[in-house]
Amino acid sequence: MKRGKRYTDAAKAIDRTTLYEAADAISVVKKNAVAKFDETIEVHIRTGCDGRHADQQIRGAVVLPHGTGKTVRVLVFAKNAKADEALAAGADFVGAEELIPKIQTKVG
Repeated sequence: MKRGKRYTDAAKAIDRTTLYEAADAISVVKKNAVAKFDETIEVHIRTGCDGRHADQQIRGAVVLPHGTGKTVRVLVFAKNAKADEALAAGADFVGAEELIPKIQTKVG
C-alpha cells in the first residue's frame, strides 16, 4: 500500500524494535504531530486477564484533566423539607410538577 509523505516521515522517527516508556512515547507522538487539531493516542494494554471469568474482569473510570467541556446541572424533584435538603446539597433546580414543562421546552 502506498503511503503519504507525512506518514513515511513520521514512521521514520519511530523505532519499531524499541519498547517505549509512556512518557517517551507521548513525547515522540507530540513531536510528530502535524494536524491542526488535537490528535488522538490509542493505547493497548495486555493484562493477562481472562475476561470470561468474573473475578478477572477489569473495569475503571478516568477523570479527564479538563473535563468534557459540559457543565453539570442537577435537577431534583422534591417538596418541602426534601427540597430544602436538595438545595443545601448543591442542586441547581429544585421543584415538583412545575418543572416538567420547563424540561419539556428545553429538551423538545
